[in-house]
Amino acid sequence: IHGSSNCDQNKEPSHDLYKHDDQTFVMRQNKCLNFEAPFVYILIGKEKALILDTGALIESAEFSFRNEVEKAVGDKSLSNKELLILHSHSHSDHYQGDTSFKSHPNATLVKPNSDDIQQYFGFANWPQGQKTIDLGDREITIIPTPGHQNDAITVYDDKTKWLMTGDTFYPGYIYVKDWGLYRESINKLTEFAKDNKVSAIMGAHIEMKDQPGLYYPIGSLYQPNEAQLDLSIESLKRLNEQLKNNEDPVEIISHSFIIKPMSGFQKTMSNLAGGT
Repeated sequence: IHGSSNCDQNKEPSHDLYKHDDQTFVMRQNKCLNFEAPFVYILIGKEKALILDTGALIESAEFSFRNEVEKAVGDKSLSNKELLILHSHSHSDHYQGDTSFKSHPNATLVKPNSDDIQQYFGFANWPQGQKTIDLGDREITIIPTPGHQNDAITVYDDKTKWLMTGDTFYPGYIYVKDWGLYRESINKLTEFAKDNKVSAIMGAHIEMKDQPGLYYPIGSLYQPNEAQLDLSIESLKRLNEQLKNNEDPVEIISHSFIIKPMSGFQKTMSNLAGGT
């Protein structure tokens, strides 16, 4: 769902759903309800299920993110499994649905901050290293990737071979808070992809148009000609090379993304939006 030219007349549901297979789902929130329209990933194993991000829509009498998830995947698919809820980072458009799961009897919700992530997974020297969890015949790797936010993580799924990068790398206007950490994170992902097959890089938003280097302004509610969600390993490698050549912050404009160092004011606003 890419929004509408007249959101007052928009009748589309709160979420669009892509079913990759019986255990893998991608949900996108309707841009008419929130311009961020984040993507949410649901990965189901034999014993556990993982939800990566819970979106930008606030719980209300009319809306429950938990209900939307259960409707999408089928309530029975989650009812007998341990449910782990993680976040790609701590900006508020990625955790508003958390409250839906507070009463869920089998849910473990890891708060979107580096302290809680380190404690839950046992990271001893953040952001170094990586951790793996087994959902039951489905291994997930957690990779710290700060830069956009200090608490950002990337999730790799050994079933789909997807690298789910949140706001660290996606087809859009990517703001970077810490340039040094961002360079290290993109290099880390590039090195990871050398040792692990990556079929697609899946971010949390689409902001680029389907024309090279063009993007929709922030706040856009209608994106009829937007780029595809997935990015290639080649685009990650090209970005890594550009970052290696630029130790100091600099804007990088590519066909499928734009890297923009944050100003001091933007860093303050980022902190106010949630996280550090």
